Amino acid sequence: MASIIEFAWTYLITHFNDFQLACLGSFFLHESVFFLSGVPFIIFERLGWLSKYKIQTKNNTPAAQGKCVTRLLLYHLCVNLPVMILSYPVFKYMGMRSSLPLPSWKVVSTQILFYFILEDFIFYWGHRILHTKWLYKHVHSVHHEYATPFGLTSEYAHPAEILFLGFATIVGPAITGPHLITLWLWMVLRVIETVEAHCGYHFPLSLSNFLPLYGGFVLILSSLSLTQDLL
Repeated sequence: MASIIEFAWTYLITHFNDFQLACLGSFFLHESVFFLSGVPFIIFERLGWLSKYKIQTKNNTPAAQGKCVTRLLLYHLCVNLPVMILSYPVFKYMGMRSSLPLPSWKVVSTQILFYFILEDFIFYWGHRILHTKWLYKHVHSVHHEYATPFGLTSEYAHPAEILFLGFATIVGPAITGPHLITLWLWMVLRVIETVEAHCGYHFPLSLSNFLPLYGGFVLILSSLSLTQDLL
């Protein structure tokens, strides 16, 4: 398995430079994982599949779902991509690399565990700040436009919130300067985590059933916000 990963990585670093991989590659990976993991929940909702696992009986209209997708593409192109490009020098300065050898699984797992803990701490307090009266009204209320959430609404937010809470996700890697493959793995896990926490379904095999802290504050806030919207 390690040799396959190393072979694939050798191909990437041979055909693309660091900037292309770190910025454009990261953006492409994020978009692919985000939409591939989020779109199925739109399909489930429209076709009524797995409805017994749906937390709310109410469904979003196709127009509302389309609005979400359109806004997300706009935000990702106009906010996420520029941030990736502008933050590239910082990551390089802190030691991020894409060259061989690849880091050991011990290093990768230790760094990602650190990222999860740090991100959860910063996200928790950042989210509490966003729930203060003024910021909720002018910024965070955008994220709560969808009273019935589905996977893609996890990143549906005001541009200011995207920047504010996005800091929680990138600060760990920015501090440690990891190998790019570690950064990519962290991004994939974080995207899947937040999509699952906002998907609107609770399955028997959902990781939150087995890992009490899975999803952290994201999952807790999703549940609380859902209750508030219902009330």
